[in-house]
Amino acid sequence: MKYFPVGKPDFRLLERLFESNPIKDSRIIIGPRIGADAAVIDFGEKYLVAKTDPVTFTTHRIGWYAVNVNANDIATMGAIPKWFLATALLPEGKTDAKLVTRIFRDIVKAAQALNITLCGGHTEVSSKIDRPIIIGHMLGEVGKDKLVVNTNARPGDDLLLTKGIAIEGTAIIAQERAIEIRRQFGEKFVKRAQTFINKPGLSIVKDALLANKVAKIHAMHDPTEGGLATGILELTKVSETGVIIDAEKIPCYKETKQICELYNIQPLGLIASGALLIALDPKDTKEVIAMLAKNGIVCTPIGRLTKKSNGLKLLKKGKLIKMPTFTVDEITKIL
Repeated sequence: MKYFPVGKPDFRLLERLFESNPIKDSRIIIGPRIGADAAVIDFGEKYLVAKTDPVTFTTHRIGWYAVNVNANDIATMGAIPKWFLATALLPEGKTDAKLVTRIFRDIVKAAQALNITLCGGHTEVSSKIDRPIIIGHMLGEVGKDKLVVNTNARPGDDLLLTKGIAIEGTAIIAQERAIEIRRQFGEKFVKRAQTFINKPGLSIVKDALLANKVAKIHAMHDPTEGGLATGILELTKVSETGVIIDAEKIPCYKETKQICELYNIQPLGLIASGALLIALDPKDTKEVIAMLAKNGIVCTPIGRLTKKSNGLKLLKKGKLIKMPTFTVDEITKIL
């Protein structure tokens, strides 16, 4: 029997499972599919957008991560994240009042920063786990004319990226491997990399809502597990497009480059929460970039969507090569 590695199961299996269970409820506008960041349900005048996602790669500020990664997926649909529920599974023999309080306060602090209400959840001490696991469930809402559906991305669209790649991966590695990185690059470097979750930041809620405010956005997707390369794969999969990405235009922070070189891992496949992919008509590109820049958010054109038959290509040193794929996130090589 062949077992799956750590990370997402093979997307082809998931597709078969989704197809075997067709949605019969007519109020479900978007159900489970590869490349869809959240479910969408018709609630009368507005759409309710629902998402669930766990945090498993780190235990540092795990409650804060849980709120932000789930809020991001709501925002990529053009929706405002509103309500959060959390299931906290805590390890037997390692859980005390201090741990529970810290996680709760992290959740509340992150939720307040985004004007989100913590409205429920579940907490238990569980056997057979060796560290805290938080499973978040976020709800948001969006006007029916502002919903962003990734199937609307089309050949000829510009593909933009906010901030830079592997923000989350950089912060996690700097936190979990601080001693090694400090020895190699010094204390200031470690602290700077660890604070990537705050600056440039993990949240793309502001990025997404601003972009959707000034232009008709065809698609938005936040690359997470599997990095930018996997995020692009998911976006093109759901929109049935190809892509050409200019490797030299992909923004990558120097801290990310140095950490990836130290551990011989690829930035394109490193968990990438904090960046936002935006597909839109080229005529709207300048306006969106200007609006984001006005609000302190760097946004870079990195490529263009093409016909599906063209596949996923990376322009590197003047040559088109196949976009690399990552069956598991690069972070699993060292954590």
